[in-house]
Amino acid sequence: MASSLICSETQSRVSSVLNRDVKQFGKKYMFDHNEETCWNSDQGDPQWVIMEFPQPVKVSELKIQFQGGFSGKTCKLEGCQKDGDFMLISHLYPEDDNSLQSFPIQEGPAAQKLKIVFANSADFFGRVIVYSLDVLGERSS
Repeated sequence: MASSLICSETQSRVSSVLNRDVKQFGKKYMFDHNEETCWNSDQGDPQWVIMEFPQPVKVSELKIQFQGGFSGKTCKLEGCQKDGDFMLISHLYPEDDNSLQSFPIQEGPAAQKLKIVFANSADFFGRVIVYSLDVLGERSS
């Protein structure tokens, strides 16, 4: 049974934060389960999120909620071992709306780091706004 792989030891990095205002728009707000907070990137393509897990994981599903008008249009999920190079796991094509979207991941390799690349955005300036991000799957050894 797949469960959330995000835990207190999961480390994350993002490409940018709107006006460097991490108190209002920082990366932590993607994982706080509060529907009124969000990560808001600055402008420019591409934007990305990297998550490093305490141990290797096998991803079975990605759940993400954008703000409509600021969603990623063409995205990709990449993964790697702790010190390896990122390799493509899956392409993602989100809808441009406010709903929580789910993307099943078929037979991805075990990875300790995941990177979601938002190659372009529905926003003219390339901004991405994410209210919720979760990674489901299993921890592997």
